[in-house]
Amino acid sequence: MTVGEYRRPPVSDGWTTVRMLTASLNMRDVNVPGGHTGAGQRYPVVLGSDGCGVLDDGTEVVVHASVGSPGWTGPENLDPGRTVLSERYEGTFAQFAVVPCRNALPKPPGLSAVEAACLPTAWLTAYRMLFVTVGAAAGQTVLVRGRQRLGTIASAAITLASAAGVRVWVAGEPDDRELALRLGADAFFTGSHLLPSPVDAVLDASVSGAGWLDDVAAVHPHGAIVCAGYRANGGTLPPSAAGAMRDLVFREIRVLGSGMGTVEDLRNLMNFLVATGVRPVVADVLDVREVHRGMRAMLTGTTTGKLVFRMS
Repeated sequence: MTVGEYRRPPVSDGWTTVRMLTASLNMRDVNVPGGHTGAGQRYPVVLGSDGCGVLDDGTEVVVHASVGSPGWTGPENLDPGRTVLSERYEGTFAQFAVVPCRNALPKPPGLSAVEAACLPTAWLTAYRMLFVTVGAAAGQTVLVRGRQRLGTIASAAITLASAAGVRVWVAGEPDDRELALRLGADAFFTGSHLLPSPVDAVLDASVSGAGWLDDVAAVHPHGAIVCAGYRANGGTLPPSAAGAMRDLVFREIRVLGSGMGTVEDLRNLMNFLVATGVRPVVADVLDVREVHRGMRAMLTGTTTGKLVFRMS
């Protein structure tokens, strides 16, 4: 990975140029240089999928990361040809980004460029999991499970659920307790098998299969398990998995996938933040030339909250 001069992408019909102000770091940006991405990845490519910038007419916009295929008219998250910025198309870690016109959403005045840059990937994923995929409402109880440490998706889910009046329980490592409670969690558990009662839904943003059995045991009959992680290293399930699968069937538990979100979801997320006053936790704002420093902080877990780059 290098920082330097790169050609500006051409502008096709239906696309527009955004002069980038800010862009936030996601785990995907760490995975791309390491080759740990999908088959559609190309190299070289400009990193970055989130961001906030300005159109030629001065309109401040938030960049939606998901790009649908030509001619697709349904929700872009269901488009089999969908791609993400920095995969087939150049990303947002640059002075200028070229995106489809529909992917440049007007930024509400109540959000700063730094705050808005945090939203289109992790926060959008959490919003869709909670309010679209599950349809959580005030008075319900959800369990949030993150990675080995609470990542941004889990942190965003806790914050959003709490702001909506949803009771939030969190299952994680002991070191995560203080952060979870500070974000608005009502209770913290070191294992979901310790829950005092079943929950309406589990929002699982982990990346391994270690918690699947606990997820099944944690929900009410007809409850939902929503997965936004890849579960790449789930390994072989233990013998007790047979009982969990039986519960899955006879308690009619729903297992749902949730991937990022749509343009409309992003618009609704921004309106939710403006209405509630909730804002993303920003760990640091760096110059884009310090991208290596930001990646090291993400990989070593030495920061809590989003890392945002300013374009100079």
